Amino acid sequence: VQLQASGGGLVQAGGSLRLSCAASGFTLGYYATGWFRQAPGREREGVSIISSRGGSTYYIDSVKGRFTIARDNAKNTVLLQMNSLKPEDTAVYYCAATNSVVYYRPSDYVYWGQGTLVTVSS
Repeated sequence: VQLQASGGGLVQAGGSLRLSCAASGFTLGYYATGWFRQAPGREREGVSIISSRGGSTYYIDSVKGRFTIARDNAKNTVLLQMNSLKPEDTAVYYCAATNSVVYYRPSDYVYWGQGTLVTVSS
């Protein structure tokens, strides 16, 4: 069972990146999947979450209207499209999956990817 996060990089403010979370060893579509981020000196926070089967999505206020989470079940992947990036979006981004009925906190998640660094320059 493995999650592989990718797609991070260095981008200027106002630019875009697309993060990908690919699962192996299990069907990601059956699990709520979240993107979390952690900046230096700060706690890990939930950025965006999609329920199993994609019926519900959640975004923290600071990314609403800029980020979009979606499933690509054919590729067993969850994507996070990030537009209009800001320097405050700079962090290591992690994807995680859980089959818990409660899935808004990092502690609710069982499977974690390794993280991908997003750096937004001003």
